[in-house]
Amino acid sequence: MTDHAFTDAERHAVYRAIAERRDMRRFVAGETVSDDVLTRLLAAAHAAPNVGLMQPWRFIRITDPAVRRDIHALVDEERHRTAAALGPRGEEFLALKVEGILDCAELLVVALREGREQHVFGRRTLPHMDLASVSCAIQNLWLAARTEGLGMGWVSIFDPRRLAGLLGMPDGADPVAVLCLGPVPEFPERPQLELDQWAYTRPLAEFISENRW
Repeated sequence: MTDHAFTDAERHAVYRAIAERRDMRRFVAGETVSDDVLTRLLAAAHAAPNVGLMQPWRFIRITDPAVRRDIHALVDEERHRTAAALGPRGEEFLALKVEGILDCAELLVVALREGREQHVFGRRTLPHMDLASVSCAIQNLWLAARTEGLGMGWVSIFDPRRLAGLLGMPDGADPVAVLCLGPVPEFPERPQLELDQWAYTRPLAEFISENRW
């Protein structure tokens, strides 16, 4: 234990948020998120680690119901294309609930902003570190949402070019995530895809090695 460690209660809270975070698809319709809470969540996202302090993210809050419906239509189109690409598991995939766009209290689109090419620090040999950085921001938001009792789901089933066009993104900006955020009926004890028998979490030991692959 070092002088910089959190208290036992603080550490427990951090690890609890990590353990209980879930990729949520089911939301309580008609609910809202207060401006104060939303500001805290976005501030947590903005505090994420980012290579070269490039802050490559852009958060677009969707408040127009028509735009929300348009985004849902894009996702639903891609849902059927994904099912076709899955072959034998296509029908099984279509039975899954993969988004809560129409029901969630808040809908956010997260994008990599334009002008990232000027940031060479940390990206000369690993140019995808901009995506790694924005993923850290999304994770910060996710964990902060869990501490506020809110669920969040990351939707990645969409055509990025069409979503960029729908939202008027400039050249060089790339959408990464559609985030559904808001009150949920419950937080399941296990990931939903496990409960749906689609995939299963593998043990940590399978992902750790020492000195060599």
